[in-house]
Amino acid sequence: MRICVVGSSKKFFSGISAYTIVMANAFAEQGHKVSVILLQNLVPLFLYPGRNRVGKGEYTIDFHPDIEVYNGMDWNAPASWVEAHRFLSEQKPDAIIMHWWTSSVVHMQLFLAMCCRRMNGTKPKLILEMHEVVDTLEEKIFPIRVYSKVGGKALISACDGYTAHSEEARQAIIKTYKLAGEKIVVVPHGPYNMYGTLDRKLAREEMNLNGFTILYFGMIRQYKGVSLLVKAFNNIPPELAHNMHLVIAGENWGDDTELLQVLDNTPYKDRIIFKPEFIPDETVPKLFTAADVVVLPYLRSCGSGVLNIAVAQGKPLITADLDTMVECLEGYGGASFFPAGDADALCDRLREAYDSWVVNGVQICRFTGVSWMDIVKKYEDIIGKMNKHQHVN
Repeated sequence: MRICVVGSSKKFFSGISAYTIVMANAFAEQGHKVSVILLQNLVPLFLYPGRNRVGKGEYTIDFHPDIEVYNGMDWNAPASWVEAHRFLSEQKPDAIIMHWWTSSVVHMQLFLAMCCRRMNGTKPKLILEMHEVVDTLEEKIFPIRVYSKVGGKALISACDGYTAHSEEARQAIIKTYKLAGEKIVVVPHGPYNMYGTLDRKLAREEMNLNGFTILYFGMIRQYKGVSLLVKAFNNIPPELAHNMHLVIAGENWGDDTELLQVLDNTPYKDRIIFKPEFIPDETVPKLFTAADVVVLPYLRSCGSGVLNIAVAQGKPLITADLDTMVECLEGYGGASFFPAGDADALCDRLREAYDSWVVNGVQICRFTGVSWMDIVKKYEDIIGKMNKHQHVN
């Protein structure tokens, strides 16, 4: 098939950017003809919390050389939209997989959806892969909340089908957007196995780590529960904490208002490494290689790219017992859970992980999740059913 993937550019590099690249490459590796349309400038730069690192190119992954890439559409440049339309017309895809993660780009995505409807010949099937229901930061700002819901519903009505990363996310999307259940299919988040591992001893020496190392990796947002993790770490008995390190590494968007306070009040300042910055690709394997356990204390989740890095690296994982997280980690022997929002229970899981480390040493857990080959097959089935239904009608 001819597949077009629409996602975030590498200029505003994020998990969606990485996902777009890995997905496009997976389809190409399975023999499909792949093209990509990138949304390059997403918002006015002064509104973007990570504006200081935009365009710095701190990534190592890239598209397969056989993939045709249009880079890209700008939020305020309709001429770039026209060029995207021309590119789409030349590629003549059988299906378009469009990533939804923020309403800030919905006007560009709506334009592409309208272009699909006006293409000559057989219209491509438009599938919206929904990484979010509604972004929590956008939900708090009234004008953006209204724009998000209106724009989101308009885009959704223009699509032929939808995918979510878990059954919990699927049900939330059905409820929020009043979708027919048969139109939205669960397709698990693909593995992030593009990061290798390094020599553990050297990785730990470079970071000046000793003892049991706990890693939180990823964007620092209120709903990610990072302040909860610090509170749990603060409750570790001193005789254990002094043989531990807590590493917090990721871009801080500033809406976790408790975090700096709990960091200031911690009795273990010398045991916490706080790196509130965008982490370039070359540093990612060092962080995961050095860690003994990865902790994702999310208060809510529609899926997690970080989870998929940790699983691909075979790391023990502690995470909240959210339905999505439990579903995504089904069958993974390295996972343990605690009630979402419960700092005492998280502290207990940290102590259990430490005790296991003392007894068993460094643990590598077996990856049991779906492969990108499985995900491509799921999309082939979805598109095939859409075409069959069209012929029947």
